[in-house]
Amino acid sequence: MRLSRRIRSVTPVALVRLRASPCGQPAHPPPATWQHGGVTAATHSTLFPQVPDTADAVLDGLDPEQREVATALHGPVCVLAGAGTGKTRAITHRIAYGVRAGVLHPSSVLAVTFTNRAAGEMRGRLRQLGAGGVQARTFHSAALRQLQYFWPKAVGGGLPRLVDRKIQLVADAAAACRIRLDRGELRDVTSEIEWSKVTQTIPADYAAAAAKARREAPRDPAEIAQLYAAYEDLKRDRTVIDFEDVLLLTVAILQDRHDIAEQVRSQYQHFVVDEYQDVSPLQQRLLELWLGERESLCVVGDASQTIYSFTGATPDHLLDFRTRHPSATVVKLVRDYRSSPQVVHLANGLLAQARGRAADHRLELISQRAPGPEPVYAEYTDEPAEAEGAARRIRDLVASGVPAGEIAILFRTNSQSEIYEQALADAGVPYQLRGAERFFDRPEVRKAGAALRAAARFGGNDSLLDDTVDLPSQVRAVLSGEGWTSRPPAGSGAVRERWESLAALVNLAQDFAAAKPAATLGDLVAELDERASAQHAPTVQGVTLASLHSAKGLEWDVVFLVGVAEGMMPITYAKTDEQVEEERRLLYVGVTRAREHLFVSWALSRSPGGRPSRRPSRFLDGLRPGSVRTAGRTGFGGAGGIERGVGSSGGPAVRRTGRTPARCRVCGRTLTDAGEMKLMRCEDCPSDMDEGLYERLREWRAVQAERSGQPAFCVFTDKTLMAIAETVPGDEGELARIPGVGVRKLNRFGADVLAICAGQEPEREDEGD
Repeated sequence: MRLSRRIRSVTPVALVRLRASPCGQPAHPPPATWQHGGVTAATHSTLFPQVPDTADAVLDGLDPEQREVATALHGPVCVLAGAGTGKTRAITHRIAYGVRAGVLHPSSVLAVTFTNRAAGEMRGRLRQLGAGGVQARTFHSAALRQLQYFWPKAVGGGLPRLVDRKIQLVADAAAACRIRLDRGELRDVTSEIEWSKVTQTIPADYAAAAAKARREAPRDPAEIAQLYAAYEDLKRDRTVIDFEDVLLLTVAILQDRHDIAEQVRSQYQHFVVDEYQDVSPLQQRLLELWLGERESLCVVGDASQTIYSFTGATPDHLLDFRTRHPSATVVKLVRDYRSSPQVVHLANGLLAQARGRAADHRLELISQRAPGPEPVYAEYTDEPAEAEGAARRIRDLVASGVPAGEIAILFRTNSQSEIYEQALADAGVPYQLRGAERFFDRPEVRKAGAALRAAARFGGNDSLLDDTVDLPSQVRAVLSGEGWTSRPPAGSGAVRERWESLAALVNLAQDFAAAKPAATLGDLVAELDERASAQHAPTVQGVTLASLHSAKGLEWDVVFLVGVAEGMMPITYAKTDEQVEEERRLLYVGVTRAREHLFVSWALSRSPGGRPSRRPSRFLDGLRPGSVRTAGRTGFGGAGGIERGVGSSGGPAVRRTGRTPARCRVCGRTLTDAGEMKLMRCEDCPSDMDEGLYERLREWRAVQAERSGQPAFCVFTDKTLMAIAETVPGDEGELARIPGVGVRKLNRFGADVLAICAGQEPEREDEGD
């Protein structure tokens, strides 16, 4: 059967059978060298930097591991990058270096990621590095371009219309099946259909596949399968396709038409995949078809930031990359340039108690920043009090000089947003909601762009510009006619959102004029056009309100993590161990969004006067003051470094870097003093030692010393006891990792020490022994 007939007559999901694979606000200019802070987080880069003069200049400021990524231009490369370690910087500099050095042709490179914002940011950075011709797109955008181009040749006629939102089609399918769905159920069923398609599950197999994946279906699985089938029938009858079909049909064409597949492969010689832990089976199959038999591939990801498994994403492709590509170079990035040592300490602590395969490959971050304040934990009687408390703190921070755009409130579900919107509005604090439509697609931004373009052409005849003296004042004058005012409007809602969009353009004009004093209004319009093409949106000056999922990839100076209570974090419907661990990773993502100030809060009840039945999240056990750690593992899956693959130029797979130096777990400074190395912190850094536990250990040590007739330090030194009281080991493995606890002492005293750490009495020896 010809491909065209198959595509017209068969449900798209049935077209492709995936081949199973083994799962695997601007800062001060930095100094020139990475050792002294020259490597900065993404949003701390200069807004309008000079394009590097040479290929070698592209490498300036990269640390050794980032430089290894940037210069590894041949063969498969896997970058395991912890939060805040500069992964986007590393891969964009890699592409730019390859282009500027003449190794890569710009048009032969395809960089793919998962959001339009991330793709836009990547295009913007590549443009700033002198590699503007490189294609940086989402999987769907890249596939759609190919599908539009090859459809007439492969199938004939025009590509069916792409539906923006499938929820109305799902509603029509439900009506056809005589099944009543409320708004929430419509959304949930739509999500199940999307999951089914990216995991290559046809309607008849849905129930079995959902059970195997341990998904909690929002309706009876048989009903969802019926709705799914009706939805596909409706699409075929109406000659429309959805976003998942874009990938499915592209895969179908590339599988069936080898001539088209070869044409695509001749166009793209080199692939870079960002956020590789989030690829679905369908996206992985598309990537394999793009690659063919070649291995010119660089992937970057972090299994500890896998938070979209409900959409079909899996970190297995990342974790098994070396299995599929034995010659791969693996580079681990662990130098955290984003967050203070205190924030990093909390983030590492969260992962130290994690379980599962992703936890086995977690990376221990090492902060490269100066010490900052300890995270602040706050308990409130109810949710309105929690929101008001956050708004008061934010008002004080803004009054003290912290830009509102450098503050974020992050929550588990979007339904939590409204109470914080009202609290901020009552406190007179500007804010913006994350997850709205793309900046340059907003009606007010399009109108503002047209007004600025007209003013640039005919400004000499515009009385609005009579009294303006520079570019920022010209922009303010033009946008005042579109609704911009020097002060934000009161309250919340659409009026506030429109004002924030215009304020972002005003701020951009100020930054642009500061970077290019001779710039004209026409130059700014050209800059806006380039940014719109790249979806490189300007910063809006308002406190960001966002869900933890939508905050992925972003960062702020100050982060408020709110609602961190059982039932919300982890969410109530997280039942299985895998689901709970994903909730832990979600909180980890939230913590690692903060550069310096981190506020963590929870409420004991939902409403004023309600029963105070809630408790802080279990994930904070042993991390927040006054809490005791629950059972879990400690230790990490690996430090930073470089591993060469079998058959690569570096020989067999061995770690190229030496043993990682001991670093203070609070401030990150390299430790050389033996006593400090036992504590794993500087003497003058703050201690989180359990004083009561330390005293109980000292009393136990005195008894042991008296029995053996030896000095107390021969049992354990004070420093070792302090390290035990700070670490509070839960098993022999954790205890053995503490400096000063050797095999002999572990065998002799381990059971007693672990019993004391668990709050129990050690077993008493008989007097006659």
